[in-house]
Amino acid sequence: MAFCDFVDRSVASEPLPLPRHKTLALLVGRITTIKLGYWAAVTLGELALPRVIDKSFTERFPYSVTLAVLASVLAFLWARWQARVIDRRAGGIERGIATIATTFAAASVVASPAMIPLLLIERERSLEGCPASIACHIEAIWLWVALFSIGIVFIPAVFAASLRGTRPLG
Repeated sequence: MAFCDFVDRSVASEPLPLPRHKTLALLVGRITTIKLGYWAAVTLGELALPRVIDKSFTERFPYSVTLAVLASVLAFLWARWQARVIDRRAGGIERGIATIATTFAAASVVASPAMIPLLLIERERSLEGCPASIACHIEAIWLWVALFSIGIVFIPAVFAASLRGTRPLG
């Protein structure tokens, strides 16, 4: 049995309830939790990195990229799993235009402010060791842009693509 296809056998035979307010709340809650967890993990990692690895920005940057890739992969796996798991009270979330639109809207509006601390950290990193407060490590800003894209577009896309279809999988 695949990790993403885990379903309690006693629940699998019961018909799923129709989408209702509980299902919408489940959808918004899941995608928001994933995105907040993602932003928190990357932000805390970026805050801890200079304290753990006592090197210059240039020598430390590959570790930042590695941390970002690891956090992104974990967020993708988490999104895929959460899109497919069935809640006993609210049922499953089925793929449709409304659920996909809600996934992107909830992810953009609710969880996006959590990326602002990371932007401030990366802006500070871009100034490390630079004269006259001129950014000389633009790669720190590009890392933030990449993480922003992953959080705003790719995590919700993985979630939406992983939602169960309206017909049985088989």
